[in-house]
Amino acid sequence: MRKKIAILGSTGSIGKSTLEVIKRDKKNFEIVLLSANNNYKKLIQQAKEFKPKSVLIKNKIYFSKVKEGLKKFNTKVYTGNVPMKKIVKKKLDYTMAAIVGLAGLQPTLDAIQNSKIVAIANKESIICAWEILLKSIRKNKTKIFPVDSEHFSIMELTKGSINEEIEEIIITASGGPFLNLPLGKLKKAKPSEAINHPNWSMGKKISVDSANLMNKVFEVIEACKIFNFDNEKYRVVIHPQSYVHSIIRFKNGLIKMILYNADMKIPISNILYGKKNHFLDVKKISTKILNNITFQKVDINRFPSIKLINKSLKMGALTPTIVNASNEVLVDLFLRKKIGFLDIVKTINKIFKDKDFKKYARRKPSSIKDIKIADNWARLKTKSMCVI
Repeated sequence: MRKKIAILGSTGSIGKSTLEVIKRDKKNFEIVLLSANNNYKKLIQQAKEFKPKSVLIKNKIYFSKVKEGLKKFNTKVYTGNVPMKKIVKKKLDYTMAAIVGLAGLQPTLDAIQNSKIVAIANKESIICAWEILLKSIRKNKTKIFPVDSEHFSIMELTKGSINEEIEEIIITASGGPFLNLPLGKLKKAKPSEAINHPNWSMGKKISVDSANLMNKVFEVIEACKIFNFDNEKYRVVIHPQSYVHSIIRFKNGLIKMILYNADMKIPISNILYGKKNHFLDVKKISTKILNNITFQKVDINRFPSIKLINKSLKMGALTPTIVNASNEVLVDLFLRKKIGFLDIVKTINKIFKDKDFKKYARRKPSSIKDIKIADNWARLKTKSMCVI
């Protein structure tokens, strides 16, 4: 029987990678739903190729264009904030939750309620609302798999292990474009330099996060939420080649790591197929590369963002939400050349000292509304601290 699957955020990089995996094995998958926010042209193209039962274009402006583009196809077209249960009548086998930002929170909750397995690539949902997601996960008995390479690797490496057996959990970072830049030049780093990643091409926002290691701040927070291991066990290490994504040091003296190319089709394929053999055509890592893999300690003077990890985990339940919102605002300001590169982390630290910070950070969120209140406060406060 074909597995029924929905892909939320199908026009983004994770969504497209998921479709590439399914494309090789269409006979075993039935796509029930594809969704996108604005990229209606790509959504129409995907719908024509994969023939889903339904598509959802979030932005209502493009509804008529999608409707017109698919008029010759037996595909239902939805728009706006339509709950998944109104589109999907029976529980799905899989949902790929890959909508970027807090916009993906409600759809991820919907997916948990309407799917047997949810692969989560929406890190904001986990960072900001894991406690809310977890209630729904338990209530609906939904299996959750993290898609990010670091968390997928931790999951694979720690299967069958308990907290007491693990000494250390290491998440690797490439170091980005400024790994070897003289410290004195960081202050004048330009957006064009920050988004020029040495290993791969990514979106501008995540590229800036990679340049100052804010992405690792969020990845450690995410790992602390997902896995039942002590927060103190996590550490970030620089690994410029980006083949090892996580390393587990066990108390019995063993160290385990998984090496694979930074190709999201690998974790996606493993989530979809589990232990079943599935040939995936990905670039192999050569022996020459394996002989040149290196690791190095994070330089706190170069990457002061790492100090935000403990603060984010210890200063209140909604602190990660505040840090995430503030960082989004600051990265946008930096890309628009309104603030300097070093101002991103400096301003987040200022947020912690604001007189109203504790009032918002220490609330225990019971609803999406609570999260949005903290998110909105952080965005407004961040803007007010910067000269725009």
